[in-house]
Amino acid sequence: MIHFSFPSKVIIVSFLLWISGIKAGEQHTIINGTFLGGPERNYYGNEAPSQLKLYWSHSLGKGKTTLSRNAQTRTWQGCGWTGQPLLVKTQDTLFLIQGAYDYHLKKIRAQDGKIVWQYAFDDVIKGTGTLYSHPNTEQLILLQGSRLGYNTYLDAPFVTSYRAIDFDTGNELWKYNVPFYNSYSRDVDGSALIVDSLAYLGLENGQFIVFDPRPEKGIIRDGFLQPSLLETHPLYSPKDKETHGLNLVTESSPCLLGDHIYITAGSGHVYGYNLQTRSIDWDFYIGSDMDGSPVVTSDSCLLITLEKQYIPGKGGVMKINPQKSPTAECVEWFLPTGNSQIAEWMGGIIGSAAVNDKTRPEDYPHVAIVSALDSVMYLIDYKKISEKKVLGPDSITLYHKPIVLDSVVIGPSISTPIIVQDKIIAASYWGIYLFTYTSKGSIKRLDTQPFGCEATPVVYNKKIYIGSRNGYLYCFGD
Repeated sequence: MIHFSFPSKVIIVSFLLWISGIKAGEQHTIINGTFLGGPERNYYGNEAPSQLKLYWSHSLGKGKTTLSRNAQTRTWQGCGWTGQPLLVKTQDTLFLIQGAYDYHLKKIRAQDGKIVWQYAFDDVIKGTGTLYSHPNTEQLILLQGSRLGYNTYLDAPFVTSYRAIDFDTGNELWKYNVPFYNSYSRDVDGSALIVDSLAYLGLENGQFIVFDPRPEKGIIRDGFLQPSLLETHPLYSPKDKETHGLNLVTESSPCLLGDHIYITAGSGHVYGYNLQTRSIDWDFYIGSDMDGSPVVTSDSCLLITLEKQYIPGKGGVMKINPQKSPTAECVEWFLPTGNSQIAEWMGGIIGSAAVNDKTRPEDYPHVAIVSALDSVMYLIDYKKISEKKVLGPDSITLYHKPIVLDSVVIGPSISTPIIVQDKIIAASYWGIYLFTYTSKGSIKRLDTQPFGCEATPVVYNKKIYIGSRNGYLYCFGD
């Protein structure tokens, strides 16, 4: 572990992205600056439409990607998981930032879907970026990852799959040569978390890094400018290398709760990083591969989604209280979902949970929503538990179930659904759905569009923006 000392008092500077957004310098207002809206990963927009009328579509193209030396090259279209657009208003003009499978990070005018600039990576872009507002200037910087590189393999000397791009110009500011550790990936799917002008990020090489995104703090390494790396922490134990092999990949995005940063790891752990001690001091082992990002609830707990992999029991969604010891006693409830083989997945939940805390209508309960591989979308009262107990992921421990208010079949999904006021927008391999739900938790479908999606939508001023695997980015609204 690389470790540097920091002041004991940590001043939290985070994106709390409300309806009005936040200012980045004097020209830009950040509306959606990172995956799921902010440091708690629980804000998705200000006002949703009541129908899915198509306003425009933008072709995101396609690109080839190499899965391994022995695997066939694949051609992917559009955008995939997590793929949520970022939103920035410059003066009176709204722009989207979207990564695509044609290798390009794109700045797109939200009014009509016209491209402003695009920047080429070395491979397809899956994950959502993070916008970093330079604390001393008006510069707005995009921090974005990609797959490791077309026809590039794990042992390559250079895998620059994480980069910083200037929002205004699309010019490259630095790129990071992601090291090869014990994982079979050097991709970057996660979205960085910004705390006190530093960035915190889990990489698919199994490492949790702390770095300074400012270009002037960068260091020339390997012949090019790279970010100033301050800390590196492994997100796996020696035993995990025996049980998971090289699948020690971290694809999730970290969240902020109090003085801790929490992140889920493919090694089967939920880790808590202490901002005061600059160390990982909380480790709850579940065993499953966890791709979804932890989401903070209004009662200071975390919602964790689990894939059905490396565990004898089922995957699903779990509420945990990180103020308790990292044992079974920290689990408030567990909802198992059905086993269902889709591609390489065997069941559970790949995407993240969503909550209505930031835009909850008056007299509505605090609810969570998840879309599972078993084709069902579940609406949950996350503050209430059933007396009924279910077997946990280990098929030994018994946990309470939550109260499921309603459920709807939408098709197998790895996308994260979102909740804005009394509306739910969910996507699956069958299409895009718009629902409303009542204060009693009853779901009603309002509209649908037949475009299969893996990506996560975002909402702003009664418009929905979402990318599809059919090759297009869409804008829907009233």
